[in-house]
Amino acid sequence: MLKTVKKLDKALRGEITIPADKSVSHRAVMFSSIARGKCTIRNFSSGADCHSTLNIFKQLGVDIDFVDEKTLHIKSNGVLNSDGIDLPPLDAGNSGTTTRLIAGILARQKFNSTIIGDESLSKRPMKRVIEPLSLMGAKIEAKDGHLPMKIYGQKLHGITYPSKLASAQVKSCILLAGLGAEGKTVFSEPHLSRNHTELLLDYLGADIKSEGEEVTIYPSELSAKDITVVGDISSAAFFIVAGLIVEGSDFVIKNVGLNPTRAGILDVVKRMGGGVNIINKTTCSGEDVGDIRVQYNDSLRGCVIEGDDIPRLIDELPVIAVLASQAEGETVVRNAEDLRNKESDRIKCLVYELSKIGVDIKETADGFIIRGKTKLKGGAELESYHDHRLAMSFYVAGLIAEEEIGINGFEWTKISFPEFERLFEKLE
Repeated sequence: MLKTVKKLDKALRGEITIPADKSVSHRAVMFSSIARGKCTIRNFSSGADCHSTLNIFKQLGVDIDFVDEKTLHIKSNGVLNSDGIDLPPLDAGNSGTTTRLIAGILARQKFNSTIIGDESLSKRPMKRVIEPLSLMGAKIEAKDGHLPMKIYGQKLHGITYPSKLASAQVKSCILLAGLGAEGKTVFSEPHLSRNHTELLLDYLGADIKSEGEEVTIYPSELSAKDITVVGDISSAAFFIVAGLIVEGSDFVIKNVGLNPTRAGILDVVKRMGGGVNIINKTTCSGEDVGDIRVQYNDSLRGCVIEGDDIPRLIDELPVIAVLASQAEGETVVRNAEDLRNKESDRIKCLVYELSKIGVDIKETADGFIIRGKTKLKGGAELESYHDHRLAMSFYVAGLIAEEEIGINGFEWTKISFPEFERLFEKLE
């Protein structure tokens, strides 16, 4: 599908409510499915990836019913696939979160299972979870570390695992395995990655302790509780950037998750001189949440994004590149080499495509360098590479490009954010 985007001739104004956080939605279903009792999950994500998680747990025998489009009831006795028989393949679709997190749960079951995915997911690296799970006693087969991944249910034992990669998916996988392993499991990482798993496991009664970049979990039984999912700051990021670069814009994004391990984009925007203000801050099911007012700013300045910043905004870096193109001076992104292991090689693809519309951007081994204050010329077709975040970032760029741009494969936005265009239209 080719999507055309034209330069806006008016400011973005009004108020929108951002859709549910996908990271929290995934975890809400997974953790409630292995907890004992009944619960209600409110504001569940409508994205395809989260429904891949939902469908797998239904296949594993969990009683899940929708009350309405965004509200579901889950009833579980904490046991998956109670018959203990080997299951048909579990299809994770395009979702790396589904695959890596559920591997930690399946590795400690009493049955065998196989995880499959679409063509894109089947190219993504799974050794990062296979290796630590194997150290815990798991038996997993995956050719060259890719899907399909055959998991033979085993009794696991706890380990101390110093990860070289700051990854919430790897951390969550090991913690979920440790939840049912013998003895304690300790996971540490070079920089603190998003901590939704730690917060939600604690909320549901797990014996878990976090201190800096290290987290320890002991064998525990979870107790079901109602969960309300906060809005997704990764989805809000596209609107934040649009509001900062579309002249005259001034609007409010409601119900945005403000977890400090996810809110790196807000810190970067402040360093660049952007106008974002938090109002009505509160907590919801263990997560910080609030409303964000965004105001246009024509005096943005470049900055360096590296180190501890990266795990807190890695998914937002493509749209941050669009923001940096409108900032005075140079913006340098370092230590972001894991961008090459996403739905696409986001470094190579981002640099190649943004260059087509006039962005002064240079690829580096672990990121990119942008010289800002460039007029985006447009007048080109950009490829999305089946990558939803690239497609949406290019859409934002199109709002200020001098000529119309086309985006090939725009339908991939439905994977994570089916409401994307509708919410932009509400602000126009």
